[in-house]
Amino acid sequence: MSNLIIVVALLCGLVIAAASFVYIAPERFTQWAIDLDRRRANLVRKEIDLPDGLHYVYLEGGKGEPLMLLHGFGGSKDNFARVARFLTPHYRVIIPDEIGFGESSHPQDADYHALAQAEHLHALKLVLGISQLHVGGNSMGGQIALTYAARFPSEVISLWLLDPAGVSSAPKGEMMTIIERGGRNPLLIQNEDDFAQVMKFLMNKPPLVPRPMLNVLARIRLKNVKLEQEILRQFSSDSVEKMVTGLSVPTMIVWGEMDRVFNVATAEVLHKLMPKSQVVIVPDTGHVPMMERPEQSAEAYLRFRKSLDIPPKMEFVPS
Repeated sequence: MSNLIIVVALLCGLVIAAASFVYIAPERFTQWAIDLDRRRANLVRKEIDLPDGLHYVYLEGGKGEPLMLLHGFGGSKDNFARVARFLTPHYRVIIPDEIGFGESSHPQDADYHALAQAEHLHALKLVLGISQLHVGGNSMGGQIALTYAARFPSEVISLWLLDPAGVSSAPKGEMMTIIERGGRNPLLIQNEDDFAQVMKFLMNKPPLVPRPMLNVLARIRLKNVKLEQEILRQFSSDSVEKMVTGLSVPTMIVWGEMDRVFNVATAEVLHKLMPKSQVVIVPDTGHVPMMERPEQSAEAYLRFRKSLDIPPKMEFVPS
């Protein structure tokens, strides 16, 4: 019994020490937590310059067929770090900070439409020496992934779309209803409190993150507020429906049932446009399934990828 008391006391001491560290040095603790997620996923931070001078910072890990994952508006490469833990044992995973976000280049007067982002990513792919790849994306990243596949269909083996943007004919979601009633776009932030509310808006059951850590992440985004507003204005005017109608790239469309950004019915609208698509609705989940339910999201994706390797059944036509 005495040994058990000692163990419990030590554990309590560690918890108290960690909690104190969060409040005493929130920047260092936040970076430690980010680095931990990367290490668990076997991801390494890398950077590279494109011929046109743009600078990409990205995470990479694993071996196998290349899988490029694209984060959503206001996000970063680390949005996919937790789900990547289950993917790097199977694939070469590449997760860039898209141009205008994270540690990649932030040109102030650039074209940030989905097609321009797709062209930048194509240039990145060429510099990395990749011929064909699988592409996945969440929200804005999903819109860019769709645009990329429509622009370079012979280079995209499959698509993984998690609550993608750009489907303009879909039923309105809560975000658009708020905006049309005169409210501020809930994805934009002006202060640390706004950032905490965004996390609640994006996830149905957000993980417990200490407020000092949220404030650190908020301050990173606040440095980019003006450019984010311009990026949102540009890509919000794009629609992918015309360009992806009939697109035959094998596609898995994943949607959080409780998505407040885009109506879950959008999944079916997109499914009808793409003849080789399938839909997975994730219960009790919001706009970012790969963050809210990383293991379940990865399992669904692995099943999808496995299905691509199954040869078609041979049919015999009677003579």
